[in-house]
Amino acid sequence: MQLNASDKVEIFASIMDSTGSIVEAKGGVSVIYKDYLITADRAIYDRSSGFLELFDNIRLNYGESYKVLGKYAKLNIAKKERHFEPFYMSDKETQLWISAESAKTKRNDTDISSGVLSGCNPIDPLWKIEFSSSDYNSDSKWMNIYNARLYLDDLAIFYTPYFGYSLDKTRRTGLLMPSLGYSSAEGVYYEQPIYIAEQNWWDLEFRPQSRSQRGYGIYQTFRFVDSPYSHGEFRLGYFKEKEKYVVHNDLQNESHYGFNFLYDNSNVLNQWFGSHLEGQSALYADISSMNDVDYINLETNNPQDTTTATQLLSRINLFYNTNDQYIGSYFKYYQDLTLSSNSETLQVLPTLQYHYYLDTLFNDHMLYNLDVQANNITRTEGKTVVQTDINLPVSLQTSLFDEYLNVSYKANVYMQHSSFGSDEKDITSTTEYNDGYILRNYHTLTASTQLTKGYESFSHVVSASVSYNRTGTESKSGYYEDNQDYCGDSANRNETRCEFYNISSIQDEAELDLIQYIYDDQAKQVLYQRLTQKISYSSLENRYGEIEHELDYKITSYLSFYNNMFYNYEKNKFSKIFNEISFKEYGVNFLLSHLYKDDFLDDTEKVPRHTSYLTSTLRYNYNVHYSFNALYNYDLEAKETKSKEIGFMYKQRCWDFGIRYSENKRPILTSGIDTSSIYDRYLYFTIILKPIMDSSDASLLSYKFKDN
Repeated sequence: MQLNASDKVEIFASIMDSTGSIVEAKGGVSVIYKDYLITADRAIYDRSSGFLELFDNIRLNYGESYKVLGKYAKLNIAKKERHFEPFYMSDKETQLWISAESAKTKRNDTDISSGVLSGCNPIDPLWKIEFSSSDYNSDSKWMNIYNARLYLDDLAIFYTPYFGYSLDKTRRTGLLMPSLGYSSAEGVYYEQPIYIAEQNWWDLEFRPQSRSQRGYGIYQTFRFVDSPYSHGEFRLGYFKEKEKYVVHNDLQNESHYGFNFLYDNSNVLNQWFGSHLEGQSALYADISSMNDVDYINLETNNPQDTTTATQLLSRINLFYNTNDQYIGSYFKYYQDLTLSSNSETLQVLPTLQYHYYLDTLFNDHMLYNLDVQANNITRTEGKTVVQTDINLPVSLQTSLFDEYLNVSYKANVYMQHSSFGSDEKDITSTTEYNDGYILRNYHTLTASTQLTKGYESFSHVVSASVSYNRTGTESKSGYYEDNQDYCGDSANRNETRCEFYNISSIQDEAELDLIQYIYDDQAKQVLYQRLTQKISYSSLENRYGEIEHELDYKITSYLSFYNNMFYNYEKNKFSKIFNEISFKEYGVNFLLSHLYKDDFLDDTEKVPRHTSYLTSTLRYNYNVHYSFNALYNYDLEAKETKSKEIGFMYKQRCWDFGIRYSENKRPILTSGIDTSSIYDRYLYFTIILKPIMDSSDASLLSYKFKDN
């Protein structure tokens, strides 16, 4: 039966009785209205008032998103009003359900009285939120809850007078999940993120925080997408220390502040200037500045979320690229956070580059390319220089013996020119900085071959090459001629007068290179091995350069080993050994690596001669519910632990719970203008109530132990 032609409502039932304006339907009643489908055992419709009453086993389905159940419902079709007693609603996508005494709906707004909600199984849920009242908008999918009490099983653990939540993933303005923590040194930690997203092309996030015994601050992030080709992010932060904490920890600064700007545009010239260039143009900017490292340390209460560094690099890269040519400009600004001033730090503002890509002549037997770079190396105090490099390699190549042997000859022409400038504060310098140039050429002969053989279950590829470098003519003037003997010695490269002498010596030397590959029958690489050796003919004392060996071996589909090492014949010792083994199978993901380096410095040097560093990570997924993780990083030379962590996570359909213990050594800037460090020890508790939280939320409680 159709009740209304203009606003179509249809009722279907096994039995229909009509008395005056009253229509009664029994037996499998179905009501269809727009996207709504309502079923019940019995229905009464009053034509004069427009009220439709439904009784027993009522189900309301709206599209595919949610359904509502109850024993009694009263609907006003004309006014689009609905009343349910009792009320039960479940969302299909998020699996969140609500059970309440009653609910009244007018158009898209629903008012709910005294109920409970959860994302768990309705029978004995692991968590639930009881509330006195709630309202929900089906268009925005936003739910407001009042006088909410959170229960884990039957234990009440949290109360809030108001709680708002979205049932979809649409970006919207509101409060994000807070972070809570406690430290004996810093007191109670609380961070409450505020998220603003009024338009679809930008959002703004404020993260105010308080550390009761240390101070307070705020960090903010503005993200934007200004075109289909570009996006950016601007972060800004400030933290104010309490005077007592500054004195007790001998901090250099009472306030910590800084900013970071990121921007990426993959079609910058056409977009900004309205051009129609066929080549590719791009702009990348990563600009950072801060007054000390604690700006990074205080950004979050979880040290594993940030990487604390004492050196900052800000850069802007702009380039235009075609199939034949490349033009680029790069700006680099360095900030040493261990120094109170970076006035003497060398900056590269900017580098200009022109590159002509490899081209061929004479049926591809002749190859050539050109690269020109000009670097403006400057600073506010001290000597500055503009250095221009020109590199022009020209090669002749051919194959012999039915392409079993490839031979080539390369003539390399290189020039660097330096033009110096100075600051008024540099007039006392005793070093001569005369403008000058160095022009040189050298020759390279190369012979190589590659053989491939297929077997039943794998393929083997072997390649070998030998090259010989021969010095040619060289001309020097000015700075390069004045300092060639002193700065040419690698032991003096760190001296002030040599800071602009970045010329590597060319030797008469040969280089042997052996490489082999093994591929399985699926064309996946199983083994890669390379052996490289240089032999010098310019120096009889250091005849053999360091031999390098590199190995990447997939032992099985889940076990692999990587090795890279250098051996020094003069010292009869390894200068570098790096080993890494990884295992990924049976729910286990394990990575263990060790780095050893010997710089062969004198024992009197302040810089440590050796580096010996161990890193390891482990993750074990016992089943779909339990997972365990650990990491351990140790400096064997300094005999100290850099960081370690152990924890577990328990996951259910409707909630996750985890405990993690973490230790981390981080630098701080003290008043002595010297970088000191603090060893943090944290205990983290992660509680995720799904679907109202997810793993990206700051659903984190933490406890920080005493520094000692």
